[in-house]
Amino acid sequence: MHKSTKNQMHADYTSRINNVFDYIEENIDKNISLDELATVSHFSKYHFSRIFDAMVGETPFEFIKRVRLEKGATLLRTHPDKTVTEIALRCGFNDLAVFSRNFRDCFDVSPTKWREQSPENSNHSQTFDKPSSYHTPEQYRTNTMKQLQWAEVRDLPQTTVAYLRHTGPYKGDEELFNRLFGQLFAWAGPRGLMEQRNTAPLVIYHDDPCVTEEEKLRMSVCLPVPSDTSTDGEVGKMSLTGGRFLVARFVVAPQKMPEAWQWVYGSWFPSSGYQPADALPYEVYPAPPEDGQLIVEICVPLRPL
Repeated sequence: MHKSTKNQMHADYTSRINNVFDYIEENIDKNISLDELATVSHFSKYHFSRIFDAMVGETPFEFIKRVRLEKGATLLRTHPDKTVTEIALRCGFNDLAVFSRNFRDCFDVSPTKWREQSPENSNHSQTFDKPSSYHTPEQYRTNTMKQLQWAEVRDLPQTTVAYLRHTGPYKGDEELFNRLFGQLFAWAGPRGLMEQRNTAPLVIYHDDPCVTEEEKLRMSVCLPVPSDTSTDGEVGKMSLTGGRFLVARFVVAPQKMPEAWQWVYGSWFPSSGYQPADALPYEVYPAPPEDGQLIVEICVPLRPL
């Protein structure tokens, strides 16, 4: 079998598994059956679980359970107005006792105790490096504000994007991002998609790096495309929810991006009158880097407190 044929077959399998990931993410609060996932993947239900396990490293139900618990961990801190029961239901757990038991097994503390802890003290806060020296909140805010150009609340439209997905560590890996974007642009160019209006590339983060282990973090590099665009192989297509967003533009070195995100969640939100809505945040790159500095807009969906 030719190498190109093998590569195409692997890309097809990757595409099908990505479709399953997207379906789970969109229906995380519902009961999801194995038959549903097999149908979404277009694999036989008799073989779907083995294929998923072999490619992802977890069974479908292990993956669903982990993503639900990690989503719950994030919501407990970002939605202080919601009870633990409400968050358990939003994450697909119909029984608070089951949610609490599984949460403790995963994070070694109860949901209530987790909510009281600061992310910096969590054993799962592995991705964002702690500063080498202590900064007071005001010093930290001042340092990050130097990188901030502006921040505003804006209504953004629903957007269709083509994407390439990566699972694993990504922090500070410029080579990884360049490779993924290069591959996506090489796919989009011959299709005339690079000439469309509003084609600023995006990066979507599907998991909270303060909660999910680095090896399991999912990230997608994306390009806005017309809704009727056909995708194939490793290139998938998804729709980003529109609505009210915080849009904060930074000019920042790649290694300082975690600080920009921390400013958004640690400084802007607490004094804004808003809280993050239950949708994916993402980064938009409206212009190429300049002198090693990224020009990036962090977009986080909002809802009133």
